[in-house]
Amino acid sequence: MDGRLEEPTWRSAAVLTGFSQFFPTDGVTAQDSTEVLVWYSGTALHVGIRAFAPPGSVRATLADRDRISQDDNIQLFLGTYNDSRQAMVFAVNPFGIQSDGVLTETGAAQGGGFSGGTARARESADLAPDYVWQSKGRLTETGYEVELAIPFKSLRYRAGDVQTWQFNVVRTVQATGHEQTWTPAKRASASFLAQSGTLGGLRELKRGLTVDLIPTLTSSATGAPNAATPDWRYTTQRPDVGGSARWGITSNLTLSGTVNPDFSQVEADATQFAADPRNAVFFPERRPFFLESQEQFTTPNRLIYTRRISQPQFATKLTGKYQGFDIGVLSAIDNREASASGTQTPIFNILRLQRDLGTQSRLGLVYTDKAEGADWNRVLGLDGRLVRGVYSLQAQGASSFTQRDGTVQRAPLWDVQLARNGRAFYSRYVFNGIAPGFDAQSGFIARTGVSQLSATHRWNRFATPGSLVEVVSPELYTDARYRYDDLVNRRAAQDVKLHLRLNARLRGGWQVGGQWLREEFGYDRDLYANYVLLKPAGGGRVDTASYTGTPRLPNYDWVASIGTPEFKRFSASTFVAWGQDENFQEWSSADIIIASLTLTLRPTAQLRLSGTWAYDQFNRKTDGSRVLLRNTPRLRSEYQLNRQMFIRVIGEYSIVQQDSLRDDSRTELPIYLRQRDGSLRRAAAFERTRVRLDVLFSYLPTPGTVVFVGYGDQLRADQPNGSRTLQRASDVFFAKLSYLFRLQ
Repeated sequence: MDGRLEEPTWRSAAVLTGFSQFFPTDGVTAQDSTEVLVWYSGTALHVGIRAFAPPGSVRATLADRDRISQDDNIQLFLGTYNDSRQAMVFAVNPFGIQSDGVLTETGAAQGGGFSGGTARARESADLAPDYVWQSKGRLTETGYEVELAIPFKSLRYRAGDVQTWQFNVVRTVQATGHEQTWTPAKRASASFLAQSGTLGGLRELKRGLTVDLIPTLTSSATGAPNAATPDWRYTTQRPDVGGSARWGITSNLTLSGTVNPDFSQVEADATQFAADPRNAVFFPERRPFFLESQEQFTTPNRLIYTRRISQPQFATKLTGKYQGFDIGVLSAIDNREASASGTQTPIFNILRLQRDLGTQSRLGLVYTDKAEGADWNRVLGLDGRLVRGVYSLQAQGASSFTQRDGTVQRAPLWDVQLARNGRAFYSRYVFNGIAPGFDAQSGFIARTGVSQLSATHRWNRFATPGSLVEVVSPELYTDARYRYDDLVNRRAAQDVKLHLRLNARLRGGWQVGGQWLREEFGYDRDLYANYVLLKPAGGGRVDTASYTGTPRLPNYDWVASIGTPEFKRFSASTFVAWGQDENFQEWSSADIIIASLTLTLRPTAQLRLSGTWAYDQFNRKTDGSRVLLRNTPRLRSEYQLNRQMFIRVIGEYSIVQQDSLRDDSRTELPIYLRQRDGSLRRAAAFERTRVRLDVLFSYLPTPGTVVFVGYGDQLRADQPNGSRTLQRASDVFFAKLSYLFRLQ
C-alpha cells in the first residue's frame, strides 16, 4: 500500500473510464480524465485511481478524517445489497486521507431553499460511521494517484456464492467546482444510486471471523471555584474502564454491545440560537456506539434520536438485513440521574424495520419504548417511499402513547411529501400535522401542535459549457403553518410565507443568491402565556392584565448570499438577511440584520484555520431602540502533524444582550413574567457572555484505536445578576485511550 499503481496485478484489473460531468450540468463530457482500476482478492476489494489534472490545479491538504470536502476527492459508492436505496461511501483526497459513511436515499432536498446555493440533484452521505480500510495517495506530475484496499470484513452484503454489487465513482474537481461520475448519471431522476454501474461475478469472498473488541479507559479532572474560599478546586475520579464489542453473526447481520461506555465528545457542540423560539434546537449525534449503523434507525420526522439516551450504563443493538428486511434493534439502560425524578432507571427499547418494495421503493415500521418506573412513552409508526422515474412519494403515520400518573394520552402524527426531481423543473409538496400531545421521548420533534402546507417550485436553466453563468435557478416557495386544531377545524393559517429566490452558479465554482421574503406571523397565545402587564387602576392600585399581542405581524425581508470556490489557500461564504421581521421577545415588528460568515484558510498543507461568525440584531420598529443582539464568533485551528495525529484549538465567544421588555407598539407598559410559584418578575435588561476554549491532541491510527488528551475551559459574565467581567466557571482535563482488537 504505497499509492503507486505499479505492481503487475494492476495491469490485469478492470479499467473504468469515460467519466462525464454530473454537477452543475449533466450530460457533458468531463474536462478531466480519470482512470479507476478495480480487482479483488479473497479478502478485500482493491481500487486504484489515476486522476489527471493540469499542473498546480490539484487541491490537497493533510487533513483529519472526514474533513476532505474542500480538497479534490474521489468518492466510491458501493451498494453491496444492489438495491438502489443505500450504499457505503469511501472517499479519499489526493494524499489518501479518508472520509467514509453511508448514503441512504430518502428524497431529502439538496441545495436551494432558504440557505441559498444551486441544487446538487443528489443527497449527501452521512459521514458519521467509520470503517476500517486502507488508503495511500500521492501527487504526480499529471495529477494524483490513490490506492485503496477495503476488507470484506468491513462490509455488509447478502449471503451467496456469487455477488453483484452496485458501484459508482464520483470525482470532485475543486479548480472548477465540478462533479464527474463514472456512469453517465442524470439529474432528472429521483435516485442517484439507481444510476450506478455494477461489479458482477464476485466469488469466494472470505470474511472470516468478524469480532471486534474495543476496551476503553478514560480519566478526567474537573475544576470549579470553591464556594468557601477563593481557591480553584479540582475533582478527580478513578479512571473509568468500559468497552464495546461487535460480532458479525453473518455477512449482513451484526450484534453490538457496550458496557460503561465513554461517550465524551471530542468537539463540543457549537452554540446555536433558534430563529423561532417555538422550535427546539437540534444537535447531531456524535457518540461512536450510536453512530455505527445509525442509517438502520433513520426515520422521517426523527422519531428515533439516540441523544435522548444521555448517560447509558449498558446498550446493545442488532443491525443488518435479513430475509429482505432492514433490521435495527436497540436497547439501553440509562443512568438514574437522566430520569425525570432522579430516582428511576430509564429503559429504552427501539425497533426499526424496513422492507424493500420493487426496484427502489420501501416500507418501514418504527416502534420506540421508554419506561421510567410506572410511567412510559411509546411511539408506533408506519412510513413508506414510492419512487417512479423523477417522482417520489413519501408518507408517514404515527401515534404516541404516554402514561403519566396512571393516565394514558394518545396523539397522532402524519406526513405526506411528493417530489419531482426533474432536470429543468423541480417541485416538492409537503402536507403534515403533529398533534399538540404528540410525545416522542425517544425521538426529536422540534415543535408539536402544528400543521404545514408548503410547496417549492424550482426552474433550472443551464448554459452552454464555458459560459460565465453555468446554471440559474429561480425558485418560488409558499408555506402555510397552522395550529393543529385550526387546520382540523378549517380555520385560517397562523403563519404564511411567500419566498422568491434566485440562485446562480458561476464558472469556477462561485455561487450567488438573492431572495425576497413576504411573510405574516399570527399571534401565538401559548408562547406568551406567562407574560403579564400591570396596569394602573387609580387610587394607587395596580391591576394585572393578560398579554394580548397584535393579531398579525407583516414581514418584508431581503436576503443575499455568496460563496467562493475552494481556492488553494482559502474559501468563504456569507449570508445576510435584512428588513422588517418579527420581534418574538415583545411580539412586535423590528428592523433586523441576520448575518453569518464562514472563512477557511489553508496556509500550508498541514494547517487549517476555520472561522465562523453568527450575528443577529433586532431593533424596535417604533423608536429604533435595540431589543436583542446575539453575537457569536468561533475560531477553529487545526494542525495535522501526520495522517494519524493532530492538535486542535477551538475558541468561541458568545454574547447575548436583551433590553428590558415592554408592550411595544401597544400600551408600552413593562412586561412581567409569571414564575412557577405564581410570583411576577420584571423582564429586565440583561447581558450574558460566554467564552469557551477547547484544546485537543488526537492520535487516531484507525477507527476504534484512539488516544485523546484534551482541556476545556469556560468563562462567563452575567449582568445585572452576576459578575460584570468574565470569570472562570469551570474547566476540565481529560484523556481517553481505546484500542481495536480485530480478531482474525
